[in-house]
Amino acid sequence: MGYTYNYPHFALTADAVIFYKSDTGLNVLLIRRAHEPFKDRWAFAGGYVNIDEVIDVAVYRELEEETNISNVLLKRFDIFDALDRDPRERTVSVVYYGFIDGSIVPIKAGDDAKDAKWFPVNKLPELAFDHSEILKKILEVVQK
Repeated sequence: MGYTYNYPHFALTADAVIFYKSDTGLNVLLIRRAHEPFKDRWAFAGGYVNIDEVIDVAVYRELEEETNISNVLLKRFDIFDALDRDPRERTVSVVYYGFIDGSIVPIKAGDDAKDAKWFPVNKLPELAFDHSEILKKILEVVQK
């Protein structure tokens, strides 16, 4: 007989906020979502943590699948757990950030990202989920 758990479970995701410092200022890498929710809106690269992987591995996997970026040092930033942050289900996200030289690192959208490109942090499109709030909090740290 299998074990029954008496408490509801939540989903766990990992998101990567990648920055590039250019001559014109700080830029952030965003992907255009190919699927609902928030289809066609821009977001950070990221996704669900598989049941058989650790979060630190998941964030690198998702980043590479969605942007083709693999050689970047990521730092764990914070956990975002607002109850309504994802309309699909209760979702908690561990957010990481890092810096790369966007002029020499090629990006290529893949997996469930239909596009990937750099945006100046002061000229962003409307972001999916709570990613505007996440970016605001990260910028308070990285722009010091």
